[in-house]
Amino acid sequence: MPFRRRPSNDPSSGSRTTSISFRACIAAGLCLALAACASVARIPYTEQEARSSTVLGLRDLRRYADDPLSRFADTPLAGPRVSYLALSGGGADGAYGVGVLNGWTATGNRPSFSIVSGVSTGGLIAPFAFLGPAYDGVLREVYTSGIAESLLDDSNLLRAVFGAGLAGNTRLRSLVCRYVDADVLREIAREHPKGRRLYIVTTDLDTQRTAIWDMGRIASVATPAALELAQDVMTASASLPLIFPPMLIQAEAGGKHVQEMHVDGGVNAPILTLPDQYLLRRQSPARNAQVDMYLLVNNKIEPEFTLVRNSSLDVASRSISSVTKSQTRSIIFSTYEFAKQNGLSFALSYIERDYPSNKRSEFDTAYMQNLYDFGFNKAATGSAWRHSLPMGDDAVAGLH
Repeated sequence: MPFRRRPSNDPSSGSRTTSISFRACIAAGLCLALAACASVARIPYTEQEARSSTVLGLRDLRRYADDPLSRFADTPLAGPRVSYLALSGGGADGAYGVGVLNGWTATGNRPSFSIVSGVSTGGLIAPFAFLGPAYDGVLREVYTSGIAESLLDDSNLLRAVFGAGLAGNTRLRSLVCRYVDADVLREIAREHPKGRRLYIVTTDLDTQRTAIWDMGRIASVATPAALELAQDVMTASASLPLIFPPMLIQAEAGGKHVQEMHVDGGVNAPILTLPDQYLLRRQSPARNAQVDMYLLVNNKIEPEFTLVRNSSLDVASRSISSVTKSQTRSIIFSTYEFAKQNGLSFALSYIERDYPSNKRSEFDTAYMQNLYDFGFNKAATGSAWRHSLPMGDDAVAGLH
């Protein structure tokens, strides 16, 4: 079994964060960030140079969601039946997706996914979902053992944001490196020639574009630099601004070495289903294959009533949450329409709005364990997936 060694320290022994959401901290931090942090000098480069930049000297390690269709034309689809798993962001709620995957394994009918995409916490789950049930124990450990709770354990969350985060908190990258090592990358590389694809999404802050990293292609480079890049990409995908520092990814642009600034993929796209041009043109990427699309949303997507306190922090937090939820619903709706028009199978799983949000801290271990169990039981009993849009009046109104 390819399990990684569990850390010897007990994360639950650290002090707990206050019960303020990450997005609330962003809202509070945005008005202070310019004054609070000293800028770090970067090598300047132009927009034109950015459009022609390469990483590790190669042009095919990543694409952008708004690229023309020709940039995706060389992506093979393995076999006559293609199963595509898209994993959303959601922070600690990634425990739901992990529970669904493990419960799905227990039924004995979980597919070997042809394509897996991951955003934010979904980007942390994606490599192990791609490699299959042998890694179910790794995912369970990451999301239920208390390791995640140690990522941000300063009792003063604002100090954690403006101290550890902006000064270079390395805990998230250390967690990635602990579980995604050279052996894992070799396993991913072995699947690439078979036509299987693993994509992880980041937001390129310099260009404000959604970067789609081909992790199998990166793994196939098989160098220490490629391993470091893969770890950087996974870390960047989950690096929520002002909570974790951005990842500066080494690139070449206009004949000079530069550092691209990448952060949480969910800033632009809370879930990646298909590149923009496919959805806009409603053109299927697979004409001769049966495509089964699974959207696993580590979040709630239905509107919820909450009496918002009349404070700047609560208003900003609720507003950001609403934007993310609206973006997610819009992508789900577009993908559903696309699937129906092109004869693709569509399946959706998400956290129902009546599930209690009773976290004591952002990475509350007890909450994550309970949410994992909830997702596991839903999948194990065959109730995790629905093949239509939510039918409640509020949900339909939100989706339309």
